[in-house]
Amino acid sequence: MPIRYEFERELNKMHQQLLKMGTLIEQSIDDTIRAMKNQDIDLAQEVIQRDDEIDQMELAMETECIMLITRQQPIASDLRLITSVLKIVTDLERIADHCADISEYVIRLFNESYKKPLEHIPMMAQQVKKMVKDTIDSYVERDICKARRVIKDDDIIDQYFEDIIKEIQDLMKVEGTFITQGTYLIFITKYLERMADHATNICEWIEYTITGKLKHE
Repeated sequence: MPIRYEFERELNKMHQQLLKMGTLIEQSIDDTIRAMKNQDIDLAQEVIQRDDEIDQMELAMETECIMLITRQQPIASDLRLITSVLKIVTDLERIADHCADISEYVIRLFNESYKKPLEHIPMMAQQVKKMVKDTIDSYVERDICKARRVIKDDDIIDQYFEDIIKEIQDLMKVEGTFITQGTYLIFITKYLERMADHATNICEWIEYTITGKLKHE
């Protein structure tokens, strides 16, 4: 079998694995949002368990990328693509980690009702979900414009973060029994902000894959 054909076949397999990983992460984000809004600890536990599967996928893809470089003779553009995939799967795995982190706090909050109805945090989470979906789509479509829109959308998440943190802190000042719950909600908000950062990182690597230029260059 010609070397180039074999390389293309393995590269396509790697793309399919990355898409499967992305689909699982989108499901985890959906489930995390529903678990948080409905205080569904069973669903939260599913998210935590799914994180183990995603961890294994990351490890398998990292191994495959390294083996692909070792077995084949990638040209510069191929090497750039494989390097980007390595970075992308790392950021995807971190997003899954944060879904699990949020789910842990959902479980901790199970026995108490929310002192304030959750409104802006789920809205922020939906925006993060959109960013992650657009990130996966931009990778599949090699759409640099979509990737750049995701990077720009991070500003929306940053504004959500500032507004929500201020809202929680203001309530903590006047409601002493809200301190612990408020702290947990701050952690959840921070994890959402980090998820958006990871989506932004991925889109910067997608841009690098297409243009050959890193953002700081």
